Amino acid sequence: MNTFPSPLIEVIDLQSILESTNLILIDASGGPKANISFEKQHIKGAFYIDLETDLSSIGKNAAIGGRHPLPNPEDFAKTLVKFGISPESHVVIYDFNNCANSASRFWWMLKAFGHDKVQVLNGGFKAALEFGIPISSGFEETLPLSNYPVSDWKLPLADINEVELVSKKEDFIVIDVRAKERYDGFVEPIDLIAGHIPGAINIPLTENLDENGKFLNKDVLKKMYSERLNNTQEEKVIIHCGSGVSACHTILAMVYAGFEFPKLYVGSWSEWSRNEKEITIL
Repeated sequence: MNTFPSPLIEVIDLQSILESTNLILIDASGGPKANISFEKQHIKGAFYIDLETDLSSIGKNAAIGGRHPLPNPEDFAKTLVKFGISPESHVVIYDFNNCANSASRFWWMLKAFGHDKVQVLNGGFKAALEFGIPISSGFEETLPLSNYPVSDWKLPLADINEVELVSKKEDFIVIDVRAKERYDGFVEPIDLIAGHIPGAINIPLTENLDENGKFLNKDVLKKMYSERLNNTQEEKVIIHCGSGVSACHTILAMVYAGFEFPKLYVGSWSEWSRNEKEITIL
């Protein structure tokens, strides 16, 4: 599944391929005003993809699938067509928050769809701006294609029942990537209840990054996750966050470090905390 050279691309390497006709640049910044920020400034030639409408299929009840459930494959294929993405496209994704908004989520979705040539810009928009990559404003005109082959999700997923079953087993590891104060139950700014899934360990996604907001060296990440996983096989590792978005940041970090894809629990805390499941507060 991970056959492309690296899930990350450095800004200097992006500069060298900006004129490639095969390149599709995507701004996946999330948040209520992300589209306004994109309109003000973005990497020249980039298209804006919306977490709420393009990368999720949001239902009326977050207790079923969480706040950002995956869209069905047919709808996701239509989204790719809308942005002119073909199976041969080299897709480079960035966001305004060190790849923790939606860049890693879109990367995961493309990889899960079987798309090979997809990378996330290390350091995100800040790195591009500091390096002098051309910046533009307004919205770019997309060139839709006729179709993108529909595929089911090919990467491992876990649902709420599996998480409940394995969360307390010693040979499984459930990783919560939210900030420590949310995991500990001291604060919960988004969901209804504070705390964490019993048995889950906390490795905040910020531990994937250096002081400049770039991913740590792959060898450093390899050592860090090897120690935390304690020889647990990736198929017995489940990653979650608040709503299945920033969890993909840690999956990207692990794949970059040389691990196989662990399981993603898309519903995450937003689903678990609404289902009268057991909750731990430290």
